[in-house]
Amino acid sequence: MSRSHSASAALLAVLRQALRQGGWSARAIAAEFAIGEATAKRWLAGRGLSLERLERLAGLVGLSLADLARAAEQPPPGLAQELTLAQERELSADILLAFLFMTILGGIRPEEIAQDFAVPEVVMAAMLGRLERLALIDRLPGGRVRPLVDRAIVWRKSPMRRLFDQHMKQQFLAMDFSAEEAVFVSEVMKLSARGAAELAEMLERHRREVRDLAEHDRDHALLPRRWYGMMSAVRQLDTRQLESGGRNG
Repeated sequence: MSRSHSASAALLAVLRQALRQGGWSARAIAAEFAIGEATAKRWLAGRGLSLERLERLAGLVGLSLADLARAAEQPPPGLAQELTLAQERELSADILLAFLFMTILGGIRPEEIAQDFAVPEVVMAAMLGRLERLALIDRLPGGRVRPLVDRAIVWRKSPMRRLFDQHMKQQFLAMDFSAEEAVFVSEVMKLSARGAAELAEMLERHRREVRDLAEHDRDHALLPRRWYGMMSAVRQLDTRQLESGGRNG
């Protein structure tokens, strides 16, 4: 099945589901448009369905063609919650490929990455092909892509963790936390194992909230946007210096 055919099928599936939920049977549609029930069934099957007819059907449930297209591009149910070791190894071997995949998870379109980092079209096409062969994305008509992995994925295996350790972590270690413009928060607390687990879940919720903020900012910001990195971490404190009375050494 071609990608364009797959996209059309996804759009039709969204429309049929919306019509069913709205109580629009083939018979009701036929009566509304003064057509035969057989014709209505053909339209719902995608046969003889022009753009105008599609728009009229969508209008029955208060949807526009743009609404249908956005819904059809939503990630399918049953997304992967974790990458295989082979997938992580392939990503971690190429930092730009890994960055591209993570930004796609965050809702950034590939052409924006290509523009920001001067990635040639042929290179971007090759990287998207690699992600598709790895079953990490679907490529859709018009240069759009759809991730096949849950955006809330947690990196549990060593390849991607090593990649973070080698590249992302270094930027935070080089950060001057004493600078007035430095943005960070910290807290010291005493927790049980259960409390520490709940804190880890809280950090994950915060990550999702940050992604929601980024999406809202992308759609409504009037000022230029720049790339930022955020790291949230929690660890058991080394209190040996406190136990020695605060003395160094």
